[in-house]
Amino acid sequence: MNIALIAGGYSGEYSVSLRSQRALMGFLKESPYSIYPVLIRKDEWIVNGEKEYPIDKNDFSFVTDDGERIVFEYAYVTIHGTPGEDGLLTGYLDMLGIPYSCCSTLVGALTFDKYMCTHLLRSFGVHVAKSRRIYRSDIEHIREIAREMGLPVFIKPNTGGSSIATTRVDKEDQLDEALRLGFEESDVLLMEQLMVGTEVTCGCYRDGDGIHALPITEVVTENTFFDYNAKYNGQVQEITPARLTEEKTTELRELTKDIYQILNASGIIRVDYIIQGDTPYLLEVNTTPGMTETSFIPQQVHVAGLDISQVLQDIISYQIAEAQK
Repeated sequence: MNIALIAGGYSGEYSVSLRSQRALMGFLKESPYSIYPVLIRKDEWIVNGEKEYPIDKNDFSFVTDDGERIVFEYAYVTIHGTPGEDGLLTGYLDMLGIPYSCCSTLVGALTFDKYMCTHLLRSFGVHVAKSRRIYRSDIEHIREIAREMGLPVFIKPNTGGSSIATTRVDKEDQLDEALRLGFEESDVLLMEQLMVGTEVTCGCYRDGDGIHALPITEVVTENTFFDYNAKYNGQVQEITPARLTEEKTTELRELTKDIYQILNASGIIRVDYIIQGDTPYLLEVNTTPGMTETSFIPQQVHVAGLDISQVLQDIISYQIAEAQK
């Protein structure tokens, strides 16, 4: 079977996506599938292996030097951000009838919108921080909005990840710069109330044996928050399993599985929380979580005593079988 391992995209997470692709190529190198790295940019879609070949978008294929047409039969999507995480690419794959690794088009679009996702899950009893969407038209009233919310707050793109263009705002005179950075990345921002507590994250996936919650990772950083440098440049302690009681660990893993089911998620997701007091508050749901050498999911799979290559193959074989029903 020919599998496209798709990276790139149009967002600030482009470089992270390429790192995830490289790691995944290593994880899957012994798989029974023919894995081809694919790069998607606004101006081109190409196979980006030892040689480059343009992708024919009509049927998601490419032609080799000897004239053989390779048609992809499955897509492993590791684009963080648009168009891989927001439903755009999966909509294209849906039209071609090609199964893929991540959540459905509807779920991808929903979870990509942080405000909509958290408020939907709140209706199912999940605790979330107080938040408000910020549009460019709100700029002239931003100080009043911040006072109503109560500083400190975070201002970040409503659609995006890796803490890119995310600012912790402790004083009103920091608002203008936070807005400038945020609007460079997205047309809609999220102002979110600061929560103080223990930050944790839990991976979850479905295969032929059901839904599995992975061990929980505790995130400890001396930075003002878990920003890009903490995530990808080592300015953080990532403690797996998290230093939680057995009861709290079970509660969070079950909550993560509940969220997976509520959303009807697919493939691997990662759910981030802040435990404030004794209550876990949802931060966000990542439907194409990072798979780099410093990412949480490979760490959690290892601590669970599982082999990452086998986990990925189990997910892929399950999704292919489901698509063929």
